[in-house]
Amino acid sequence: MRDMRDTGLPFAKMHGLGNDFLVIDGRPARVAMTPALARALGDRHRGVGFDQLALIEDSDRADLALRFWNADGSESSTCGNATRCIARAELDRTGRSALTLATERGVLEARDAGEGLTAVNLGPPRLLWHEIPLAEAMDTLELPIGGAPTATSMGNPHCTFFVPDVEAVDLSTFGPAHEHHPLFPQRTNVQVVQVLARDRLRMRVWERGAGYTLASGSSSCAVSVAAARRGLADRDVTVVLDGGELRIRWAEDGVWMTGPTAHVFSGVLTPAFLESFA
Repeated sequence: MRDMRDTGLPFAKMHGLGNDFLVIDGRPARVAMTPALARALGDRHRGVGFDQLALIEDSDRADLALRFWNADGSESSTCGNATRCIARAELDRTGRSALTLATERGVLEARDAGEGLTAVNLGPPRLLWHEIPLAEAMDTLELPIGGAPTATSMGNPHCTFFVPDVEAVDLSTFGPAHEHHPLFPQRTNVQVVQVLARDRLRMRVWERGAGYTLASGSSSCAVSVAAARRGLADRDVTVVLDGGELRIRWAEDGVWMTGPTAHVFSGVLTPAFLESFA
């Protein structure tokens, strides 16, 4: 870990439609993130607070590399909105119109979409039971769970329920009950979706390791894929979340997510806070 005894550790607070992130740039000097430190930073009363933490690192196969942690300290392979936020900051910093980002999911492409919007390709969805993964072999289109949800992986597992009214679902109980369903050995993100039109979906989300969030990029991609697979929507849709709207396009080269981002503030984590984790 970098020497924080005198200088502390710089960070940025960003969000995509209210889905918020603490971003640390580990390229100037290596940062040794641990589950305990991530969990402490994620505490909204005693830390900074976030849905996910993103650590930027150097990469020999892309312009930069990203690692992600949830608020509970667990590591995640994918975070679509955080990827988009960091891509926007890097595009602005370098003056470029496109770049690549290496994640556990693979190397992702990001582009300036104009009008302040940023597009990221999260890659092709994974649709087979062992890719998600599920605990046993089955058709992922309709799982043997009440409500017959669809399972999808965008590098992380998703369980999508299509319902008549998303506002009628109590996510505080529905979300954790399915996040920890035994069919998902690595837990799962949980979405409830209402089809408004073939090009418009209303979604609310419970994220694995974070709980209720205002938005989720990978979840938006997953529900769009699930809706298209079930014949409920086209492959180019707007997803309406509690925090705003994302455009999702399931193309031949992967699932593209386009939307706004915000860099809220920058700060420094004090040596006094960090010393017990150094």
